Amino acid sequence: MTGDDETIAVVLNRLRRAHGQLGGVISMIENGRNCKDVVTQLAAVSRALDKAGFKIVATGLRECITGDPDAKEPMTEEELEKLFLALA
Repeated sequence: MTGDDETIAVVLNRLRRAHGQLGGVISMIENGRNCKDVVTQLAAVSRALDKAGFKIVATGLRECITGDPDAKEPMTEEELEKLFLALA
């Protein structure tokens, strides 16, 4: 992923938060916590991952359309659609 340092920092922070929350979910299951608590925490992990993914797509849209400098050619409309739907 390319982008300005602030955007990358935001994405990394969200991913680190999700990583920590996921560890918490695993511990909760291992310790026999109740279903409601586990599902609530799992939903928080999912939201954190979604936000990171949306931020990556939002800031990387120009790169996807114009093409990655290392790629042979820009992404097709179908490839872009598949990328966006992967987050849906």
